[in-house]
Amino acid sequence: MAYSTNEMMTVAAARRLKNGAVCFVGIGLPSKAANLARLTSSPDVVLIYESGPIGAKPSVLPLSIGDGELAETADTVVPTGEIFRYWLQGGRIDVGFLGAAQVDRFGNINTTVVGDYHQPKVRLPGAGGAPEIAGSAKSVLIILKQSARSFVDKLDFITSVGHGEGGDSRKRLGLPGAGPVGIITDLCIMEPEEGTHEFVVTALHPGVTREQVAAATGWAIRFADQVHTTAAPTDVELTALRDLEARTAAAHGQAPGEA
Repeated sequence: MAYSTNEMMTVAAARRLKNGAVCFVGIGLPSKAANLARLTSSPDVVLIYESGPIGAKPSVLPLSIGDGELAETADTVVPTGEIFRYWLQGGRIDVGFLGAAQVDRFGNINTTVVGDYHQPKVRLPGAGGAPEIAGSAKSVLIILKQSARSFVDKLDFITSVGHGEGGDSRKRLGLPGAGPVGIITDLCIMEPEEGTHEFVVTALHPGVTREQVAAATGWAIRFADQVHTTAAPTDVELTALRDLEARTAAAHGQAPGEA
């Protein structure tokens, strides 16, 4: 099957979720990738959303954390306070799956403003539970489309801390867990370099060149000594993803591709 760059990104992100992992899911691209993982490679992944559903198994993608589909399909629903205090801060979340408007070379995330905080060019959706997820989950995955506007040398605002200023910055901040372990984009996969914790390219998606990645990055991106090629999506993965998107579009009255 032919596939789009967005489909490649979603499939590549879904593959990063291990079967049986407890995953705290953000709305949007993270939710799409996490649910694709549940429908394909990781049927026993446990999806948690900050509104309280644990073990959610939505048949369509949720519009928000308050979407009834999440609670109706969950194994149980608990108060939001319990999600954060007992599950997240208690060290029971294996993976936090987050999106971003901007990300820097150390995996710090901005979802607050573009431009000056007091007179922003764009006011973004805000933090939600992302700062707590980024700070307390055992590991974090980040998914977003890649451009020089989203992969920036300096964030306009740090909403969620990744590896801070690099090196042992995260440890000095007293944050538990490994922090961001992967950034998955429509062009490539990045992982933190040992020691510096600067994100470097470890895999290029099929047909993508190093020059394309460099042009879509706002800092002097570096490449690992060995850069692999991401395996193309399988027919099974593409069929599951497209069926999920089609169900979502029909349920929410969207045009195809908006899900």
